[in-house]
Formats: sequence, structure tokens, C-alpha cells
Amino acid sequence: MTFSVAGVCPDTGMVGCAITSSSICVASRCAFVRSGTGVALTQNITNPDLGPLALDLMNEKLAPADVMKALANEDSNVQWRQLGVLNLAGQSATFSGAEALGTFATAEGKNCIAMGNLLDNTAVPQAMIDSFENSSGHLAERLLQALEAGLAAGGELGPIQSAGLLVAAEPNWPVVDLRVDWHIEPIHELRMVWSNYQPQMDAYITRAKDPANAESYGVPGDE
Repeated sequence: MTFSVAGVCPDTGMVGCAITSSSICVASRCAFVRSGTGVALTQNITNPDLGPLALDLMNEKLAPADVMKALANEDSNVQWRQLGVLNLAGQSATFSGAEALGTFATAEGKNCIAMGNLLDNTAVPQAMIDSFENSSGHLAERLLQALEAGLAAGGELGPIQSAGLLVAAEPNWPVVDLRVDWHIEPIHELRMVWSNYQPQMDAYITRAKDPANAESYGVPGDE
């Protein structure tokens, strides 16, 4: 019911992912990032507990392959899951259980992973990898372009209804946390939200770090 892409940027230390699904509110339970650590994706018949656990294990410097083994030991229903982990160094591991739904596939590339289930075709994850590896610029933009490439390659077999874009950098909180929880064209809507948020993103970081020098809020009553 989901396809997704995760990536890291060695130059900036940013980590993030983009995800979409026929299910409502997909980013709320399937996408997890942590500054200085990496990305965890848990989808198909989802167990959201595995996302924070994977990040904790990566934070303890476990290799992604060992993280995946630990997740399998933790969840007796792992055969229903599709999982992906990507650490800050660009090392990765993916897993699709025997009970993964429909046509499913995963792909791993340089500093990125992609995966999906109930796909139109098995080439969708590789299309996202190709897009990410051949793009440049802000990590969030590269991830969104990759998600769009997955959609263009066939995406999910049925209609998608939700999408999300999540990126963490130096602050402990995500610098990009954008969600479209229910929409007829969620990736298109997510593109609109990102286009409006991107010019304001740095200002919100400044307000957290240095409010005395933050730019005006530009709202009535702000003098």
C-alpha cells in the first residue's frame, strides 16, 4: 500500500525520506528520521514501533544489517513487514517479508534506498533510486523528485491518497515535516506545500537558534 524513498546528504548531514500510500496519514506511522543518525521506514502491514527502535539501534552504531536482524528478533510478525534502514554514512539494508502485499520490490543506491508494495511494477523503486542519484540540491527537493519519479514509473497499482516529506538536519527537530494526510493527488499537493515552505524554512531555524535576529513574522500585530 506504500512506496517510499530515503536518502542522506554527506555534505550537509541531512537525513530524510519521502513516502506515499493509498492509506490515510502514511507519514505518521511509516517514516522516521533522526538528526545525526539516519532514516527508518516500516511499511506494508505496519508496526510503527519498529521505526524508533531502528533509529535507537543505529544511534548505538549497529550496522544496518544487524539492525534488521534485531528488528526481526523483536517482531514475531516480521513476515508481514517491509522495512528499510539507512544510516548517516549511507549504509543501508532493506527487507520484504513473505507476506508483503501484491507486487513488491526494494532497491539500494548511493546514499539512498527505495521500496514499495502493491506496486504497478517492480521497476518503481529503481526509478526512485535513479532519480535521487542523478539529482542535486536540497535533500528534501531530491527526495520529492524521486517520489515523483516513482509515480511516473507506475507507482502503486491503485490510487494514492496520502504523502509525506521528512528531513532532519543539525537541530534535533525535523527541519522539514510536511504531510498531506488525505488528498486525491497527494504528491502534487505535497509539491505545492514544499514550494511554499522552502522559502520560509531557514527563518524558522533562525527563530529557534537566534530569535533576536529572526526576520519579521509578517503577520498583523507584528511591529
